[in-house]
Amino acid sequence: MRIADDMNDDENWTGGFYELCLVLGASDDATVGRVLSCLWRAADVQGCHRLRGDGTGFAAVDLGVVALHEHGHVRGTLTLPSGARVVCGAFLSRYEGTDTLELYLPLGALTRVDRRVGGYPFDESSGVESLTWRSPLDRWLADIAIAVHGEVPFHRALIGFEVYEDHGNNGDQRYHAILTPSPDGMKYYPAST
Repeated sequence: MRIADDMNDDENWTGGFYELCLVLGASDDATVGRVLSCLWRAADVQGCHRLRGDGTGFAAVDLGVVALHEHGHVRGTLTLPSGARVVCGAFLSRYEGTDTLELYLPLGALTRVDRRVGGYPFDESSGVESLTWRSPLDRWLADIAIAVHGEVPFHRALIGFEVYEDHGNNGDQRYHAILTPSPDGMKYYPAST
């Protein structure tokens, strides 16, 4: 039986990533550490593991910025709003003095718990039709971002397939969901395509 929260099943890690990308701002390990802890708590991620150096499974590590720097990714499992458990991971990108922390859900695992994911984003049902499963997932990830922002403010968040800043968003045509700070908290702009 194939289980979507089996970290040792390589197929769970295939297909690319559906992500919550938090743009933190100026590079700062202390902020990254605080956001990572808040993110793990808000998403109720269980465990913190790294890939073993020889590629033969995973080893437990302490959750923190040190693990991100030493191992690139930290991984665990979480429960989706549907009740299904899947593998997940996080990594830090540091580019031109800006930190971005990303929580990702591999499409291999998501496909095992929701057949509507299919060959997203490369099959015929990857356009507006995919919003039937993406919209609730986006809203859940947005709520996680809002919870994190309540503890450690950040610049903005993007949600979608392998997001990289605002690429794929043009006016009201948004391939990714976006959250931006406002005087009333985080403002959520859902994906529309």
